Amino acid sequence: MSQNHPITIMFSAGEVSGDQHAANMFLEIKKIQPSIKAIGMGGKSMAQAGIDVRFDATAIAVIGLFEIIKHLPEIRAVLKRMQQIIVDEKPDLLVCVDYKEFNLRLARFAKAQGVKVLFYVSPQVWAWRPGRVKTYGKAIDMMAVIFPFETAFYEAEQVPVRYVGHPSVDKVKPQFSKMEDLQRFGLDNARLVVGLLPGSRTNEITRLLPVMLEAAVQLQIKHPELQFILPQADSVADVLLHSYLQAASVKVTVIKQQPYEVIQCCDAVMICSGTASLETALLQVPMVITYKLSPFTYWVRWLINTPFIGLPNIMAGKAVVKELIQQDATPEALAAEVDKILTDADYRQNMCAELQQIKQQLGQGGGSKNMALLALEMLQLF
Repeated sequence: MSQNHPITIMFSAGEVSGDQHAANMFLEIKKIQPSIKAIGMGGKSMAQAGIDVRFDATAIAVIGLFEIIKHLPEIRAVLKRMQQIIVDEKPDLLVCVDYKEFNLRLARFAKAQGVKVLFYVSPQVWAWRPGRVKTYGKAIDMMAVIFPFETAFYEAEQVPVRYVGHPSVDKVKPQFSKMEDLQRFGLDNARLVVGLLPGSRTNEITRLLPVMLEAAVQLQIKHPELQFILPQADSVADVLLHSYLQAASVKVTVIKQQPYEVIQCCDAVMICSGTASLETALLQVPMVITYKLSPFTYWVRWLINTPFIGLPNIMAGKAVVKELIQQDATPEALAAEVDKILTDADYRQNMCAELQQIKQQLGQGGGSKNMALLALEMLQLF
């Protein structure tokens, strides 16, 4: 490929975790093939990695049927513009990172245009409509999965699949010790710390943070010595977060852009279901998982084909950590579970032992590098 027409990879990431995965993958690609160009949809991490981000995905990073319907005009507009880029710039490879429904449509379009498609982070077909394996198989050239048990679903339908390892194994590595972080964040190492992780999306913050703050109030009444800390995601606006924190009657230390440093400081965390719960498991920190959907989205929950929503429990195949979902996600229930983690030594020790098993299942890492090698293989450069 000449310098006038460099090999181009198009990334499509619609959420914070996908933005980070795409960025890490591209950084690994650049180590091997520095001349490769990348464009697409994503966020700050992708831009910092050197990807030409054409569309900021923050505005369409929503979850739940009601929320998606409400944002359909914006989502459709971005999809149309991404499709036009495929037509105009003819990338050599499209890498779709999670964000399943949007990326399925984009993948179909790209493949029809003769563009190779690599789907990174398999849609959770084992939880939502397993029959969709065939649907994805028709729209892609390769499915890259991050959990070992996922390969069987695609192999059964003869869909090309590769287990690449979970990217979190490599990135969830604090730079400082727990004692150093406690000092850096102005926390007293003689007092217990409880983390609040309400998510990275606006609708998660609005539904979960008020509940977590009220739980924190109840916990501090019972344990006045407790300290509370919250790692703020890049996608969460200061004004949104502070509007809740200023109205709360409990002090919460907010730390930006250092989630793993924050989590390792904690003795227990209240956490939104998602990738962060798996990252917390990797850090061996006890937790309670919580989530709230819109009533309409929750009404169609019968589509779910798994008894668990939290990734640590899904991986373990059992309830390793407590899940408080929808109407069960009350301040009282959250406070009671955190209190149990902090005061019941056997309960805490058993949970930590189970989290250690989950960490061992995920192996030694290398997910981002494996993805880079897979992409280069598809481009016939490796």
